[in-house]
Amino acid sequence: MTEQTQKVALVTGGARGQGAAHAEALAVAGARVVIADVLDEVGEKTAAALAEKGLAVRYLHLDVTDPGAWAAAVDDIEEHDGGLDTLVNNAGIIRVTTLNNLDLAEWNLLQKVNTTSVLLGMQAVFPAMLKRGGGTIVNVASTAAHRGAEAYGAYSASKAAVLALTRAAALEYAPDNIRVNSISPGGVETPMNNDEPQGGTSSSAPLGRRARPEEISPLVVYLASDASSYATGADFLIDGGVTVR
Repeated sequence: MTEQTQKVALVTGGARGQGAAHAEALAVAGARVVIADVLDEVGEKTAAALAEKGLAVRYLHLDVTDPGAWAAAVDDIEEHDGGLDTLVNNAGIIRVTTLNNLDLAEWNLLQKVNTTSVLLGMQAVFPAMLKRGGGTIVNVASTAAHRGAEAYGAYSASKAAVLALTRAAALEYAPDNIRVNSISPGGVETPMNNDEPQGGTSSSAPLGRRARPEEISPLVVYLASDASSYATGADFLIDGGVTVR
């Protein structure tokens, strides 16, 4: 996709799983990509492996729950990459606990990592995107935001909030030519999801399997590209048919 040429993208939670796949797909499409994570050793290896393929990818440490870390990351990207055009808010965690057994600290952690980080990321990149005359933000939600599942109440709440933040940001950022959309994957074959029990976000899809990360990434590339120039404030389900049951 030639429209991605010279664009700069930041992918959080990019050390492995979906984030790593999204980073690779964006780089193949022509973007310079910064993958950010707290898994430094894994992230460095991922960036190095992609760079060996001739892709413009580098790694940056980022705690997505820390506003100061976000500011430092954006400053670093502007200094080393010349600006920022795309943010993929992909970082997230899962906890499987029934509501009656849910510890408040665990609830707060889920909301902090899965939801507050999305807000902090959008706030942090807004000034940088203004300098570029616009940009694109892709927030990763989940089918858990659309359907009930026992023991996933806290996770579902955090991802439903991502949908609400996406809609609000799309309205507020549209005058500045910044488009904001979300995607809602179903169960995906990633290290995080493979550790979770069957059920909830990993219920059997009509297609009979979980997605591969690289099956989700083309949607991210599309939403980051000029091909989706009239899409904003929308959520895109990509779930093998889970939510039509």
